[in-house]
Parts: sequence; C-alpha cells; structure tokens
Amino acid sequence: MTDGMPEMTSLERTALYKSLGNPLRRRILEYLGRHGEANSTVLARELGESSGTTSYHLRKLAEQRLIEEIPEKSGGRERWWRSLPFRHTTPDPAAMTPDEYAAAAQLAHLKIEFDTALYHRAHHEYRGPEGWAQVQRSGTWMTREELLAFMRDYHALLDRYGHSREEAPEGARPILMRYYAVPEPSEDRL
Repeated sequence: MTDGMPEMTSLERTALYKSLGNPLRRRILEYLGRHGEANSTVLARELGESSGTTSYHLRKLAEQRLIEEIPEKSGGRERWWRSLPFRHTTPDPAAMTPDEYAAAAQLAHLKIEFDTALYHRAHHEYRGPEGWAQVQRSGTWMTREELLAFMRDYHALLDRYGHSREEAPEGARPILMRYYAVPEPSEDRL
C-alpha cells in the first residue's frame, strides 16, 4: 500500500528498498528534506561527492518518484530537485520474493539503527510534557480490526496536524515520529 500512489510491483519495491538503503541516496533525501531543494553541484559540495555522482543518484531517485525536478529553476544542464511526499507500507513478508525480502530486511536493519539512536535522543532531550521531545509508551487491548482502524486514524492525525515543508506555519520544526504496535505473545502460541 502506498497511500494514494499506484500499487508497486515486487521489482519496484525491491528497487525502492535498495535505493533507500543506499547511504548517499539517504543523505540526498535528508538534505532535500531539510533544505527543500538543491542541484547536483550544491549536493556535491555539501555531501563531499562529485557532481557527476550526485547527478546520477538524483536521476535514480526521480525514477522512483521520491524526488522531482523543479522546472522553473532548471535550465540547460543545471537541474534543481525537490523531494516528493511519499508514504509506503511494506507488504506481508510472506508475499515477497526472496530478493525483495532481502532488500527490505537490509533497509529495516538500517532503520533500526537510526530509530534506536532517535529513541535515545528523545529521552535525552525530554523536557517534560510541554517540550518539543515527547516520549509515550502505552498498552491496551484491541482486536485486529480495532488495531487496523487505529492505524488509519493515526495516519489521518498525521495528515491533519502535519504540514509539508512549503506549507509549514511559522515556528514549525521537522518532527521525526515513530509508531510501533506489537501484540504480547499469546499463551496458546507458547
């Protein structure tokens, strides 16, 4: 499920996971997320790479619809890029091809490292219930259907309160959010 985007094939998802797992492409996406736009020369200077290398990776990210060219700023050989809104839910691993599963697993390991550091940072920067860093842990009982409805509502809340970089009000900051829901092991499955 890609929330409003055409359904991806296994080959497209495999390429996406490999692309998102590429360290330079991740850095390019992070830069565009923070700064809004860039060309290959700016990225080369900021990321310590050649403009040919950044240009190649920008084209690959555009092929996957993660970024787009800014036509009004581009001209001749100079092409400017911006990130596109993107939301993706990984399918059931049982439905993946072996290559897709391997690429998704590799990307998941990279995300776990990042999320673990983010978790520690959130605790370190926590300044009480009115601060920027918030940490919340809870538990409850839900049916599978209620959990799926909660996930839909969670996405709706993100859409309701979140803003794109271009539409963010004065004083808004980029916020990194993570949500995990894992059922306790059932005694009948032990």
